Amino acid sequence: MVEDEPGIAKVCARTLNAEGFQVDIAVNGKVALDMWREKSYDLCLSDIRTPEMNGIELYQHLESEFPEAVNKVIFTTGDVLSSNIKEFLESTIRPYLAKPFTPDELRAIVKTVMGANQMSRAG
Repeated sequence: MVEDEPGIAKVCARTLNAEGFQVDIAVNGKVALDMWREKSYDLCLSDIRTPEMNGIELYQHLESEFPEAVNKVIFTTGDVLSSNIKEFLESTIRPYLAKPFTPDELRAIVKTVMGANQMSRAG
């Protein structure tokens, strides 16, 4: 999970841990990319706006270094109205959660993406 707001990261991690997911937290895209280089992840829940390296830049790095990872990304954002963010989300066709979101919305989108990824591996 890439989230620079500790309160949001804590609630999301607690929610996903309760569902049986193991969650690692990165405060920005640079830390997340370094983590991805060390360990393979099943999912990346990334805030679009983080310091140092944002979610868009992280996605671009994942796309070039780990192309299989792009299908594992879910974005979170408090800014779905900016034209550049809207265009980016539309171009990637990746799911996203608009902040504020509920634990139920988080659980649902994670389960949907995890299920789709498992089906694509099996098929």
